[in-house]
Amino acid sequence: MATLGNVKTDLAYQKCLSPACGTTYDVGEVRTACDRCGGLLDVAYDWDRLPVPDSLSWFERKWARRNEPLCRSGVWRFHELLPFAAPEKIVTIGEGQTPLHLTDGVGEYIGLDAGKLYLEYEGMNPSGSFKDNGMTAAFTHAHTIGAKRAACASTGNTSASLALYCCASKLMQAVIFIGSGKISYGKLSQALDYGALTVQIEGDFDDAMQRVREVSEQLGIYLVNSVNPFRLEGQKTIMFRVLESLDWEVPDWIVVPGGNLGNSSAFGKAFHELHELGLIDRMPRLAVINAAGADTLYELYENRGLRYNHGHPNTEVVDKYYAELDAAAAKADTIASAIEINRPVNLMKCIRALECCDGVVREVTDQEILDAKAQVGANGLGCEPASAASVAGAKMLREQGVIAPSDRVVCILTGHQLKDPTATVAYHTTDQDEFERVLGKRGVSRAAFANRAVKVANDLAEIVQAIQLNS
Repeated sequence: MATLGNVKTDLAYQKCLSPACGTTYDVGEVRTACDRCGGLLDVAYDWDRLPVPDSLSWFERKWARRNEPLCRSGVWRFHELLPFAAPEKIVTIGEGQTPLHLTDGVGEYIGLDAGKLYLEYEGMNPSGSFKDNGMTAAFTHAHTIGAKRAACASTGNTSASLALYCCASKLMQAVIFIGSGKISYGKLSQALDYGALTVQIEGDFDDAMQRVREVSEQLGIYLVNSVNPFRLEGQKTIMFRVLESLDWEVPDWIVVPGGNLGNSSAFGKAFHELHELGLIDRMPRLAVINAAGADTLYELYENRGLRYNHGHPNTEVVDKYYAELDAAAAKADTIASAIEINRPVNLMKCIRALECCDGVVREVTDQEILDAKAQVGANGLGCEPASAASVAGAKMLREQGVIAPSDRVVCILTGHQLKDPTATVAYHTTDQDEFERVLGKRGVSRAAFANRAVKVANDLAEIVQAIQLNS
């Protein structure tokens, strides 16, 4: 039997999500779907034969060894809870050094009691977003099986992360697909600077996702989008670090933006496994927040009654809705470009997580997102618009009485403020016409918390007067 810190990787495998199928595949195979039924795949483990610590506090010992790359990584520090790769094959760039902030100012905005609102700031990852948690895992798997090229479709953050891992490791070439619609220059600049082969197609993210899957299969390129089950293994560790920061106490709520639904899926899997292993004694509740302009999950879950039903979801509900989107040629449209997705690839895993964590789904407007983003910034943490959906959603749930003022709530901030500075500048600009041009077309008519510049003449007396009047 292997000992802690030296797990055996032959005890991991891939398994079809559907209980009616349950087909398994070797962990060394490259798959994004089950051959038998077409369903999504999980990375699964033979926990009975794996060395698992008796308590989560065991992982604190690794801080004493943080000069070692795997102990320094906020992902691979928890290697025993995602033991699919041999330590010598792991590729890390120091991801996962992300803080959990107790933020009473934002908590007051939401309507929570003091000491109850925490913001998990994933924007402090090397590429500036949560994607690095999953990318180190998927990239490690790609390296393990000998891949030479890796591809993704992206609204920006995934491409930046993949390009960084390829550039830093020199192990693979990055091939990224972007749509002709909105993509933040802050994110695109990263992929270009890191040397990725960038392919821009006519269409949106959903179109790019379809094509990258086809191209990857035809050319034998390793696909790293979150349909890849190893991506979600890395993203589980966000919750491990949240628990670590809370002294291993489970919060009442985890609130997360919903785009491709990889995070919500990974979080549900993380808590389910921890509970099954006896490492936590209860599950938190999960809230997934859509943007109103990209509200597939909300529409299906809250309006059309889609449920996981213990592995037997009514997929006809999904098929009918997608047919309606096709008939209307509907495209997602939100200022929160990172979650501007109409066909989330992890839909089934997400509704499983919602069942596991007694979850809810809400949608928030771009106005609510940008106002929440301004409040996050005013309290010292800058985030991209998609991140602020979690805060806007928590505020809505508090107003609806779903979240109590005394509940301990963790909102996930998925990306750094500088990922999309255009939205921030437009919100705070003194030029109202420019504000309306950039944001008004998406239903944003006001900037309730704008911090506008004060225009004065180049005159010392006027400058002094302006400062005194506005201090």
